[in-house]
Amino acid sequence: MKRILLLSTALLAACAAPGPGANTPVASQPSLKLEKVVMLMRHGVRPPTKPVVVPPGYSSETWPGWPVDFGLLTPRGAAGVRLLGESDRAYFGARGLFPGGCPAPGTIVLKASYKERTIETARSWAAGFMPGCAAAISHPAGSGDDAIFHGLDSGPASFDGNRAYDAALAQAPEGGLAAETERHRDELTLLAKVLNCAVPACPLVAEPSRLVAQPHDRPKLEGPLDIASTASQTLVLEYLEGKPMTEVGWGRVSRAEIEQLLRFHPLKFRYSNRPGYVAAAAAAPIVHEIVTALGDRRAARLTLLAGHDTNVADLGGFFDLHWQVPSYPADEVPPGSALGFELVSTAGGDRYVRAFYRAQTMDQLRNLEALGSDDALFRRYLPIPGCGDSVEVTACRWNDFARIAAPRG
Repeated sequence: MKRILLLSTALLAACAAPGPGANTPVASQPSLKLEKVVMLMRHGVRPPTKPVVVPPGYSSETWPGWPVDFGLLTPRGAAGVRLLGESDRAYFGARGLFPGGCPAPGTIVLKASYKERTIETARSWAAGFMPGCAAAISHPAGSGDDAIFHGLDSGPASFDGNRAYDAALAQAPEGGLAAETERHRDELTLLAKVLNCAVPACPLVAEPSRLVAQPHDRPKLEGPLDIASTASQTLVLEYLEGKPMTEVGWGRVSRAEIEQLLRFHPLKFRYSNRPGYVAAAAAAPIVHEIVTALGDRRAARLTLLAGHDTNVADLGGFFDLHWQVPSYPADEVPPGSALGFELVSTAGGDRYVRAFYRAQTMDQLRNLEALGSDDALFRRYLPIPGCGDSVEVTACRWNDFARIAAPRG
């Protein structure tokens, strides 16, 4: 993977734009002005979305209780998101995007999916970003109206499920999903221990994984790799919620082992979200929101799109972006984390786009650590493939960005 650069004011001050017709890196002018930001953010910490986390036969344990109903943002989840809002305000304010006080009307746009946890995430972020200020959050009434965040849920006739299946299967190593499952035999055995599922009869290690085509939807991963993704995500949510370690995984898993097991989550993304054909269709409405928000000079200075980990994985697949937050595996999408895009300009009016990722680490969120004026968040610029060789690795000329963000067949 190409090198990843620290997102900092000092780096921005070192960047610049080439003159007309020049073919040199963006590295000679005194400064770039931050014009706009768009962030696609995963919701904060929630309980499992359903009462049965894993199918019968995988575990007979009773999962720990939560303070809210299935799938809702928890109070601690909301508190973690507020900390993100506070940090984002300090960070973007210091770079000149916002003065003190309440942002002027129209300079902040908040959009969420129809799910209550995303709406509450947007509200909690706004409470940290602009405390005491009015915050209007737009969201669909239900899944049928949610073309931005749930566009494939309706099974659109234009989406070719067989083509999506072929694209996903092409991501498998030699030997297919059987080889993929075998690669993760040690982690599956560890998870079986945590679930108190006896080896070798436990389905996690005894059954095959498979990829199933769906007529007008992304392919469905089934079997141990899918179950492991759901179970490991539940374990990390228990940890991030601040539950005592005697409750996290029934006291049978360590923090280091949670990190080890989390690799199943981005592995599932690799087959269900990141294949080119899937990502092109699933992320297209979000990409449209991003391009519109960045390209319209009259639009808001900051647009927050509050969605889901699947949305972030789709968007990462669309642009072939990759990241790794400390304490998480590569391309994992921690609760509250965001994949964002900045529009910056030179004194001469040349415009560039930069992609970035920002997130709390696992323990910052578990401990609800104040992030402080030094901005302790993980923030990194990400190379945008396809932007050509004439600019610095993380700066993409606006025309190049608009080209690679165009709708794809």
